[in-house]
Amino acid sequence: MKRSVLPANWQSHFFLIIGVAVLAFPVYVALIGSTWDSATIARGDMPLKPGPNALENYLQAWGKGSGQRVWGVPVAVMMLNSLIMAVAITIGKIAISIISSYAVVFFRFPGRMFFFWMIFVTLMLPVEVRIIPTYKVVSDLGMINSYLGLTIPLIASATATLLFRQFFLTIPDELVEAARIDGAGPLRFFWDTVLPLSRTNIAALFVIMFIYGWNQYLWPLLITTSKEMGTIVIGIVKMIGTGDAQTDWQIIMAATVLAMLPPILVVIFMQRWFVKGLMETEK
Repeated sequence: MKRSVLPANWQSHFFLIIGVAVLAFPVYVALIGSTWDSATIARGDMPLKPGPNALENYLQAWGKGSGQRVWGVPVAVMMLNSLIMAVAITIGKIAISIISSYAVVFFRFPGRMFFFWMIFVTLMLPVEVRIIPTYKVVSDLGMINSYLGLTIPLIASATATLLFRQFFLTIPDELVEAARIDGAGPLRFFWDTVLPLSRTNIAALFVIMFIYGWNQYLWPLLITTSKEMGTIVIGIVKMIGTGDAQTDWQIIMAATVLAMLPPILVVIFMQRWFVKGLMETEK
């Protein structure tokens, strides 16, 4: 009797490959489209192999952000805005969440659980519910078309607070007592013990929050009226004209490929910490 040459879990691999192919094919089309000229794409006969205009299209998108039909903002400017916004939101969310979770778990003060549940209740409020009052506050403070207006309203995170709180609850009481016996105050215990133990959680949340901040669309659309303050997601949408004849698809596809690079690089460089933070049994 012949043994099967297929692995025992070939079904899982088969469906995984199909899923990856379905998700990766549009990205591949965008990558290929960014290497051809607008006429080839407009005719609808673009081959599935790289074209001769890759360098020209990427330089034009990076330095000008516009083609023969549509005028836009250089991708370099929009990506810088998105990078500042994503990094500020990520650092702000992690800093505020870890400090608030530390206070709720390790300090005993009246109403601490009330404040925690008030933070938790905000998870039930979608962004659309609170976006009008938030916009009103930001507008009254004169933060329209500014990095402060892009980032400050989005740096609070009930999800990150909940995750840090659940992790801090797993820290043994003996460790807290040992630090107290050694003379460590709250700040020293936080800096020397809690932060090192939270590295993997911080890394996992950094990846998630960075992608969240990078892909923001609704809030930057409302808060920015100047093209120079637009993010890359908003910029790509505005580069699309009212019809195929008014759209430089090769520039748009080049901008799209460039917009995918920062999140991909963050995931690649922090992959080990990201997976470890999600898979830790102590979490």
